[in-house]
Amino acid sequence: MTKNVVVIGTQWGDEGKGKIVDWLTNRADAVVRFQGGHNAGHTLVIGQGLSQKEYKLNLVPSGIIRAQIQCFIGNGVVLDINHLESEVSSLEKEGIDVKNRLFVSYGCPLILNYHIKLDQTREAIKDEDKKIGTTGKGIGPAYEDKVARRSLKVYDLLNPTKLSDKLEDILDLHNFVLKNYLKTTPVDFTKQLDEIYTQAEFIKPLVCDVSDRLYKLNSAGKKILFEGAQGALLDIDHGTYPFVTSSNCVAGQASVGSGVGPQMLNYILGITKAYTTRVGGGPFPSELDIEEATSPGSHISIKGKEIGTVTQRKRRCGWFDAAALKRSAMINGLSGLCITKLDVLDGIDSLKICVGYSLNGVNYELLPLGSEQVADCEPIFIDMPGWHESTFGVKEWDKLPANAQSYLLKLQDLCGVPIHIISTGPERDETILLKHPFE
Repeated sequence: MTKNVVVIGTQWGDEGKGKIVDWLTNRADAVVRFQGGHNAGHTLVIGQGLSQKEYKLNLVPSGIIRAQIQCFIGNGVVLDINHLESEVSSLEKEGIDVKNRLFVSYGCPLILNYHIKLDQTREAIKDEDKKIGTTGKGIGPAYEDKVARRSLKVYDLLNPTKLSDKLEDILDLHNFVLKNYLKTTPVDFTKQLDEIYTQAEFIKPLVCDVSDRLYKLNSAGKKILFEGAQGALLDIDHGTYPFVTSSNCVAGQASVGSGVGPQMLNYILGITKAYTTRVGGGPFPSELDIEEATSPGSHISIKGKEIGTVTQRKRRCGWFDAAALKRSAMINGLSGLCITKLDVLDGIDSLKICVGYSLNGVNYELLPLGSEQVADCEPIFIDMPGWHESTFGVKEWDKLPANAQSYLLKLQDLCGVPIHIISTGPERDETILLKHPFE
């Protein structure tokens, strides 16, 4: 039986999904992005020494670095064609064949200039404590248009006459808001239309019926890897709302956002750091101080190089939150876990794990829904001994320090999901494999 794999972030994003997707593509035939947009940032480190190269991807699936892998952008992705063109150009300069292996769904909603302007202006006028921490790339407004049934989608580019009429109607609405509510300059209709026509010439050769292609690949016995963006705790329905992204980041979205039946999703791999991070606003029960030089939070921040790939903002850092991970395991139906950045914890004398919360005198073993309840939670920690031996680059379980093994087994026990992969560094081979998702 064909086994297709969904890769999901189980925290607040930035878990190291890109490396794992790239690593898994040695067994896959196709990789699919199914939600989010270019607010996602996946970093791939390929090679060693002087030949080492780093690739930063946003829209293009992480399988593109391996030759012969077919890469798909599904209908659940909101598409900034300008950014995609720039990303493709950058990869082609590195000698990577992209245009013959990248396929874009007809159904992708377009991100246009007015979405970006709405996103940035709305965030700018908010009080500091109410800012979501948006990337300002137009993601949210593009999804708003989608659910309001007024999006321009990729297939609209194939009918220039009707496209012009649709754009005029949409701009009437958004320019009214920009001018009269947000007190900023409206978007010029002619300039936006001309830009769309230019974008159409780039995207048309890449467009196809992604759902049909994936169905045929599956029927032919090919292995498909579905690549999630952001993390489950940022899910619009199941995350710490309203401090969330504007798409569904859970495993079930792989079906909706690529146009395949749920029976094609055979294995769900949850990616989680050995600690927890978050970018932007929102509650974070296990958060640590990252500014105090000698603190564990500072150690994690510096050693983990916790800077956002897209935002370039410092990520907030905290202890591993097992209660939050249990929520992720529940809503995603995880088959196995991949623990990343274990080596970042090397050298910390004592580690803490959040195992639940106290809220209004009641203890909870599961992350509550909604940001207000989570913000009022007091974390309940257990202590674990740390280790001073290096775990960086270790490739076998038996060669991990005893305390590192104990720490991982405790995470596995608390979360109720078996650990199948451990990442001990950014390169492909810096990985401990306990069970392969494609086997």
